Amino acid sequence: MIEKEVIVIGAGLAGTEAAWQVANSGIPVKLVEMRPLKSTPAHHTSEFGELVCSNSFGSLSSDRAAGLLQKELRVFNSLIVQTADKFAVPAGGALAVDRSKFSKALTEALSNHPLIEIIRIEQLDLPSKDKITIIATGPLTSDELARKIQVFTGINECHFFDAASPIICGDTIDKEIVFKASRYDKGEPAYFNCPLNKNDYIHFRNELIGGAQASLKDFEKESANFFEACLPIEEIARRGVDTMRYGPLKSIGLWNPKWGDLFDRENRLKNRPHAIVQLRMEDLKGKLLNMVGFQTNLKWSEQKRIFRMIPGLEKAEFVRFGVMHRNTFLESPKLLLPTLQFIKRETLLAAGQITGTEGYAAAAAGGLLAGINASLLSKGENPLTFPGESMIGSLISFISNKNEILSNQKKNKFQPMPASFGLVPELNKRIKDKRLRYKAYQERSTEALNRFKKILDSRLKKDHLLVKNN
Repeated sequence: MIEKEVIVIGAGLAGTEAAWQVANSGIPVKLVEMRPLKSTPAHHTSEFGELVCSNSFGSLSSDRAAGLLQKELRVFNSLIVQTADKFAVPAGGALAVDRSKFSKALTEALSNHPLIEIIRIEQLDLPSKDKITIIATGPLTSDELARKIQVFTGINECHFFDAASPIICGDTIDKEIVFKASRYDKGEPAYFNCPLNKNDYIHFRNELIGGAQASLKDFEKESANFFEACLPIEEIARRGVDTMRYGPLKSIGLWNPKWGDLFDRENRLKNRPHAIVQLRMEDLKGKLLNMVGFQTNLKWSEQKRIFRMIPGLEKAEFVRFGVMHRNTFLESPKLLLPTLQFIKRETLLAAGQITGTEGYAAAAAGGLLAGINASLLSKGENPLTFPGESMIGSLISFISNKNEILSNQKKNKFQPMPASFGLVPELNKRIKDKRLRYKAYQERSTEALNRFKKILDSRLKKDHLLVKNN
């Protein structure tokens, strides 16, 4: 007999969203989180939904994949996105949050929910078949549980190396050099910008390449398998003299009025910086600043020495240095149904980065779907699959056994994937203009999700958060 109570293992973004969705459907939840009893190489607190890398959820615009995913999650009153909206900080056209307030709010919301019991222990094994369980332990799953999952699946773990950027004190930058602006003046000036001339840039790059690396400790010592969307800045520097200039240090679209008239071509060519390092606010007052794109595995002493070579950061004080950690994920297309249930056990579901999705909103989307389907299973209902026309549905298709590319070409290796328009099905009519094409994707997604939501509301008998916003 299947127990009605749902167990959620892990209180990151996916686990937090899943637990919230289940509890708001009227089903009791046991939320298991090992922190602070046992921490990870990347976490710094015991709060739920801690953002260990960037504080940005990506573009807000629905003509971008990340923005469309956020919009879809708002349709279903996602706790993660609602909380992110509430604690947003200026970030141009992106959704970035005050990470401390964000995580504390999530922890408080779940701690005060009458149907959520929080258990602070390390989960050492998979619960029995009669317990509906969601694994949302993220890419930093504890070693013991990871081994048990590996035994259960019979498939060796996949992994890649990930890294986080440093955070510096906002009042320690030189504002005579650092200027505030957003690229192409989109939105309010939300980023602090450190300009580098060519000599500054070349010297900085040389020091980055030669900087002493931190030990990978118990991680494998072979050539690191980096996640391409989150490369260490020194690895980007090694790939070419100008690679950083066309990546995180690109100066295009950024201008300081002190340099004169932007529209005077001669003046623009004379004063345009060779490269720019951007700092994004971690809080509304700008007391903490994140070095955008500066994930790193440099030793902490080297980070202080080399990053202080950046004009305007000569006296920068570091609140947090960059760190590298190994992320583990499942070979999900061989293991998961598009409902996020394991093929081998219908009462066991997985969600978040452990499934091979990448990005905060994607983790929330997995938690949303896993929570919905765990609720349906608890009510004796059949689980649902999100429509493929939606960004959520397309992302889940990629990480499940509906992944036709990996199914038809077994030689292809599964790698983590962020939200992307490359995942969604083609439109019936080809549209060459990119903006109009993305708008059509958005409209198609909205129509599909509206139909899906009606079915879901009736299946959950109108006692779920989707129709009753607590």
